[in-house]
Amino acid sequence: MMAAAQDSLYLGFDFSTQQLKVLAIDGHLNVVHQNNVQFDSELPEFRTRGGVHIHADRLTVTSPVLMWVKALDLLLDKMKRAGLDFSRVRAVSGSGQQHGSVYWRRGARETLKRLDPDQDLYQLLQGSFSVPDCPVWMDCSSRQQCQDLQAAAGGALRLAEITGSRAFERFTGNQIAKLRLTRAEQFQEAERISLVSSFAASLFLGDYAAIDYSDGSGMNLLDIRTRNWSEVCLEATAPHLDRLLGAPVPSTSVLGPVSSYFVHRYGFLESCRVAAFTGDNPASLAGMRLQQGDVAVSLGTSDTVFLWIQQPRPTLEGHVFCNPVDWQAYMALLCFKNGSLTRERIRNECAGGSWEHFSAALRDTPLGNNGNMGFYFDTMEITPPAVGVHRFDPDDNKVSSLSPQVEVRALVEGQFLSRRVHAERLGYSIIPGTRVLATGGASSNEEILQVLSDVFNAPVYTIDLSNSACLGSAYRALHGLVAESGVSFFEVVKKAPEPQLVATPHPAAQEPSAPTADSSDIT
Repeated sequence: MMAAAQDSLYLGFDFSTQQLKVLAIDGHLNVVHQNNVQFDSELPEFRTRGGVHIHADRLTVTSPVLMWVKALDLLLDKMKRAGLDFSRVRAVSGSGQQHGSVYWRRGARETLKRLDPDQDLYQLLQGSFSVPDCPVWMDCSSRQQCQDLQAAAGGALRLAEITGSRAFERFTGNQIAKLRLTRAEQFQEAERISLVSSFAASLFLGDYAAIDYSDGSGMNLLDIRTRNWSEVCLEATAPHLDRLLGAPVPSTSVLGPVSSYFVHRYGFLESCRVAAFTGDNPASLAGMRLQQGDVAVSLGTSDTVFLWIQQPRPTLEGHVFCNPVDWQAYMALLCFKNGSLTRERIRNECAGGSWEHFSAALRDTPLGNNGNMGFYFDTMEITPPAVGVHRFDPDDNKVSSLSPQVEVRALVEGQFLSRRVHAERLGYSIIPGTRVLATGGASSNEEILQVLSDVFNAPVYTIDLSNSACLGSAYRALHGLVAESGVSFFEVVKKAPEPQLVATPHPAAQEPSAPTADSSDIT
């Protein structure tokens, strides 16, 4: 008998770099269970550090695929011991670290379809992978393949227009091209190539799971407008690659019922559904419940900006993915290396190491900093590719120093101005009702958030984002059951806790005009 709605559970898994996590929500969106398996400490036989193997060249970084399989065995056993009733689970979904790839050996599909519920997945799938150690997002050994792909596509910008990103070494298409060259025999044995997300979905489905549009956008292979594989990119990567990848599907798809293995071994109902798994970044967007026009800013060691956009304008910086909760929309992602460590350096140099003094400097200096501006790249930045400290006076002359208080505001305004300028270049625009959702360490500093509000000319809210990829996956499992009926993701999650309003733009905050000293012009 089907569980009553209030008794139903929805599971969200996250196959991340260092651990496998799970979170369960009930029909009221309450989190009722969380669990995890740490790869290094709980599966020491795989000898990973930080969940990966870093090879002698320091460029090649891989993870053992059977470690992820064994972690799932462990995690499900932990959940069972904790008393989780799998017969209440109506749907599962999940996420995986983006850009990793898994190579199923010929015959693996038949193995998946006939799993013996008396044995662990780890035992059953021992011989199912042609590449035992899979390239993951940290791998940066495919430079030549990136150059080849960009040449085939007609240049870096043309590739970005097709796939949402210029060629990146960690992106899956370039990893496939390199593996085909360097491990030809293992590549020839592959019957199917999955992303980490679709590999994980395949385990639950008992069959090869399709790659979803959103995670597929992180491969340099998917045409983000047609949502089909790009012929030009496929041909530049490997022959017959479309057969190995299978057809991509909308991220809201239900792939089918859970495998009978899970029914007999753990007590799942045969009616339990597997919703498409996606990448960890798209799943986090779902966990944040980002809406059209919103921007999320994660203020950590690196600052990351997530955007919901309708019409992308791909550039050489940042990434545009198909949106995981609305197939007609897009999400964009920008990463900035010089985040909290740079803020801490300026705090130490200009505020005596005190966040209180740092905050006071922001309170005591005017919006716009009287025209003084600075861009601080302590390490080589990703967006834009620049290094060094660049200060400007009100006449846009470069200067070697600013007073301590002015320097504090120059740093914070410069950081957020850079975030906004690069977001707008990807197609983001501030509209009435735009919200900025702030998370990460610095989101606890109200003065920093006030500057963020002023620069974006929008209210700033804070959200608790612990386990956002897991939470987003659980939400997506719930949405998957009703998506085909036309019910929107936001209708499904409308009862989730609301973000907290913490700052509104100062009345004097103006729409910033395009500055002459724009961080993107600094080389």
